[in-house]
Amino acid sequence: MFEWIVSPEAWVALATLMALEVVLGIDNIIFISILVGRLPEKQRAKARKIGLSLAMGSRLLLLFSLAWIMGLIEPLFTAFGFEISGRDIILVIGGIFLLAKSTHEIHGSFEIQETSKEQVAAPGYFSILIQIALLDVVFSLDSVITAVGLVDHLSIMVIAIVASVGVMLVAAKPIGDFVDANPTIKMLALSFLILIGFTLIVEGFDVHIPKGYVYFAMAFSFVVEMLNIKIRNSRAKAIETIHLAKKITEDETA
Repeated sequence: MFEWIVSPEAWVALATLMALEVVLGIDNIIFISILVGRLPEKQRAKARKIGLSLAMGSRLLLLFSLAWIMGLIEPLFTAFGFEISGRDIILVIGGIFLLAKSTHEIHGSFEIQETSKEQVAAPGYFSILIQIALLDVVFSLDSVITAVGLVDHLSIMVIAIVASVGVMLVAAKPIGDFVDANPTIKMLALSFLILIGFTLIVEGFDVHIPKGYVYFAMAFSFVVEMLNIKIRNSRAKAIETIHLAKKITEDETA
């Protein structure tokens, strides 16, 4: 089972797969960070850990069901000239859910919440965990199919998936805190999720969009937004300095 340990090619495959799994998990981190951000502060860490644990569990369960996963790729029926497989159905449903959820979150950002946190904490907690679990299945399918297509050893796949989730577990809180502290980043992240949802839907209809284009667009938008945040922070500090100097001058005059 572990005969690949003495093979340099296998270690290269492991490192490559781990990197790909982390990249494929970024959208999952963003989704979990946005959802748990709606919970009270004391519940966020627990929900984040449970969400990522669900992500790892769903990946491993799918990984140990390789025959079933490969069967999902086989066409089940034909509709409007498209051959539809089980994988396609899951991708389309997941993409529609992601579009609907992201749009709802964007709309909710413009609404004034009149309900107190105490009133929504209990039902919201389990509702959010259910939403995380549903999307984890979609994200896991993409992740596991990537693993199956890249390496031949099941043990390498398991190690890569567990290690990548460990990395995401460490990165989830800083990412979540950063998103919470910068509302514009949250809006950008929701826009990313809409893009990912659209990508899932078109891939469900066998229209392949190179992931490199999607990641480049996301990275470019993120860099631009980081520059905007830096400019806003610099202006805020300058205004604060001017106000402080003005107040000191007024105090000295008085």
